[in-house]
Amino acid sequence: MGSESIEASFLSIFALISFFIFLLVSKYSYKIKGGALLDSDFSKPQAFHTTVVTRSGGVAAIISLSIFFAIYYLLYTKILYDYILISYSVFFVGFLDDLRINIKPLRRLIIMVFLLFLIIYILPIKIFNIDIPFLIPLMSYNLFSSIFVLLCFLFIINGSNLIDGFNGLLAINLIIINSILTYLNLNNQNLEFSILLISQIIILLSFLLFNFPSAKIFLGDSGAYTMGALTSLNTIITNNLNPNISSFFFCSLLFYLFFEVFFSFLRKLSQNKSPIYPDDKHLHMLSFYKISNIYEKNKANYLNSLIINIFYLILIIPGLYILEDPQLSKYWFFILLLIYLVIYSTLYRLIKN
Repeated sequence: MGSESIEASFLSIFALISFFIFLLVSKYSYKIKGGALLDSDFSKPQAFHTTVVTRSGGVAAIISLSIFFAIYYLLYTKILYDYILISYSVFFVGFLDDLRINIKPLRRLIIMVFLLFLIIYILPIKIFNIDIPFLIPLMSYNLFSSIFVLLCFLFIINGSNLIDGFNGLLAINLIIINSILTYLNLNNQNLEFSILLISQIIILLSFLLFNFPSAKIFLGDSGAYTMGALTSLNTIITNNLNPNISSFFFCSLLFYLFFEVFFSFLRKLSQNKSPIYPDDKHLHMLSFYKISNIYEKNKANYLNSLIINIFYLILIIPGLYILEDPQLSKYWFFILLLIYLVIYSTLYRLIKN
């Protein structure tokens, strides 16, 4: 039996294991700390569910990841220190909130920054391929490089947590991103790394079976942080393994998660609001309000996720045809940001009127 057949067999077994982990966790997670993981707060701005749902998706994801790390070691006799340390660190930070342990958002952010910076600096995790000329010499300094990589992680992690309010919205978005990364790596014969990407797609698909169209489980902060952090790391490694691809293409691939956080931060500051506290003026919320004028709330919930992700995919596809051209990729990235702003302002005006 060839190595590819062995890897395919392991992934098939892992898919079954991951499915049953999500099944068991969704069924029995109410026993954890007296039901602390059950989300029954329907009054918060980002709440769009009407029944009690467990926020234990992160627990199932970290268990599945732990099993995969063991499988990966059996296949390649390699320990994935970067993936293990990052996934467990951000899971821990998010899980504290899922358990309703009262930690203020700013303090939680500081803990995450400290843990991530420590991992990024010590391992170290670096970005080798970058199409911004003035940054190239600065990236040779370990401290600057670590801070830059830290910011990349923070934008995607917080972007993932920010859009994780509708059934399937985050999971489908991360599946699209990681599927494109897998395609790029398979095309460039990075087979071993592709196995790692496929494992995360399997975990997201397993979660999606219990979250879409109706939700029996949520990722929670721990799941959104974990899968967002891993997607950020996946993108950095893909960028490093494929120097023929413009780094601006990867910016385009992550533009939705990145710009949700960046734009939200500036918008809240301009409105004299705290940028670290949630509100109901994000793009995915505005589109939901518009769709819910046509469909009832539960249907609008998952339709909103489908519409946003289909539109996101349509916007990303042109970038695949110019991914080796830094100049065109840069222009397309800024066009995507402009499209976001036009859509946001249009929805905002419609709903305000």
